[in-house]
Amino acid sequence: MQKIHLLEQSQDLALSLDEAWSFFSSPRNLDEITPTELGFRIESCLSDVMHEGQIITYKVMIFPGIWVPWVTEIRAVQERCSFIDEQRFGPYAFWHHRHHFEAMEGGVRMLDQVHYAVPFWPLGELAHETVVRPKLERIFEYRRKVLAQRFGEVGPQSR
Repeated sequence: MQKIHLLEQSQDLALSLDEAWSFFSSPRNLDEITPTELGFRIESCLSDVMHEGQIITYKVMIFPGIWVPWVTEIRAVQERCSFIDEQRFGPYAFWHHRHHFEAMEGGVRMLDQVHYAVPFWPLGELAHETVVRPKLERIFEYRRKVLAQRFGEVGPQSR
């Protein structure tokens, strides 16, 4: 049976809730906060305004020279509060990413909660700790740094 893993991260950013929502709810901004070594590129995104049921297709490089398509659907959008993207086809056996935003003194707390499963169970589980999890953590650490540089952080860095 496939194991569902959890990756959580929070970051306090020095911007308003409206500014945060405007930036994070635009799928086109994903490119800016994704490490270049992933070769991330949007193949199809028919709308810059996020909405429930929106389908977005990407290509990502999982290993040098190995590209895979990734299709996500935007689900459960709560304006200025949260949204969920779920993988419909791609590199994971399961992917459910909840983005949550809450106003706080001096800015916005952004919370990411990713539930995911690796493919090719049970062999995929062997690669999880040495390849998949560290790569996901590097992606989110890159995102953290880019966002801190772009918007600034509020108070001590949170995790």
